[in-house]
Amino acid sequence: MVDKTTLNRLLPAVAMLVLLVTTLGTSAADAPPVRDPYRINPGDILQVSVWKEPDLQLQLLVNPDGHFAFPLAGDIAAEGKTVEEVRQELTTRLGKLIPDVVVTVSTLKLEGNKIYVLGQVTRPGDFVITRAVDVMQAISMAGGTTPFAKQDDVRILRRGTDGAQIAIPFRYSEVQEGRKLDQNIVLRAGDTVVVP
Repeated sequence: MVDKTTLNRLLPAVAMLVLLVTTLGTSAADAPPVRDPYRINPGDILQVSVWKEPDLQLQLLVNPDGHFAFPLAGDIAAEGKTVEEVRQELTTRLGKLIPDVVVTVSTLKLEGNKIYVLGQVTRPGDFVITRAVDVMQAISMAGGTTPFAKQDDVRILRRGTDGAQIAIPFRYSEVQEGRKLDQNIVLRAGDTVVVP
C-alpha cells in the first residue's frame, strides 16, 4: 500500500503522463486538413502595393488571358499562381530598379473563382466561391433540383490545363444515401455542374 506522501508526489507525474499519452494519441484524422493555397484566376482583382512608392499602389484586374500589367515590371502571368508567387516575381522584377523594394500582394475580390450550375435546378447560374465547395453544396447553392431532374445523370464538366474538357459522372441518390461519397468531389474554378 502507498502512503499519502508518496501518492502526493506521484500525482503530478501521473497527470503529466496522462496528458502526454492523450496528446500523442491524437490521430492525423483529428488534425485540421491542410489546404492548398488559393490560386489566382482570370477575373480576380488584386491589390498590389510597393512600400514608399505611392504611384505603385494599384488594384489590378487579372485579364482573361491570366495576365496583368504592372508599372516598371511589365506583363505578369498570374493565372494558376499563388499570391506569394506573384509577390516574389514582382519583387524580383522591381528589385532591379528600386533598391530594398518591399511588395505586398493580396486578393481583393475573387471574381474569377466561379462555378456554374445549369439545368434542372431552382436557380441556375454562376456562383463565386470563397471556400471549398463540393457537388452537393453547389446544387444546394442553386436551390436544389427540380422535380423533373434526372438526379443520377448529373455531370461535372471540367477543362484541363491543356484545354480538353472531361465529364465526371455524379449520382445524386448514392451520395444522398451516404454511399460512394468519393464522387462528391470538391469543385474547381470554372467547373460546370449539369443537372439534366
